[in-house]
Amino acid sequence: MDMEQELREAVMKYSDMLYRICIVMLCNEQDVQDAIQDTFCRYLEKRPDFRDEEHRKAWLIRVATNICRDMMRFRIRHPKVSIDGLEDKIVIPEQKETLRELLELPVKQKTVIYLYYVEGYHIREIADILGITEGAVKMRLRRGKEQMRLLWKEG
Repeated sequence: MDMEQELREAVMKYSDMLYRICIVMLCNEQDVQDAIQDTFCRYLEKRPDFRDEEHRKAWLIRVATNICRDMMRFRIRHPKVSIDGLEDKIVIPEQKETLRELLELPVKQKTVIYLYYVEGYHIREIADILGITEGAVKMRLRRGKEQMRLLWKEG
């Protein structure tokens, strides 16, 4: 059986079980979907050789629970701050709306805009930090600014 067929079979056979395990651990639908997807991606990457079906099932469970643990550790180390919590830290009322609009941008754009305008990094420094070209940084800045302009016009 080829790997694609083997993966389809594993997804059909074990995704419900993995979902139940992950939902108990993570209590968050989005994180559960990510964990299950990561589990099957590792299955594809590693292409493990299993003794039998029980070995394959145990391997998938172990990988899924390890991914869930990693996600929980990440949450503890990197707690999310609500938008309202961020707004309370900004004193000037005019900046609250700008912050909301910035947070609505795609991750790639808001990251470079934040690093450039708030943290004061130069384009070359941002490229080094993010591991992208200077041209990509400039493109993301331009697109982010265009998106912000559109949001300002709508508002």
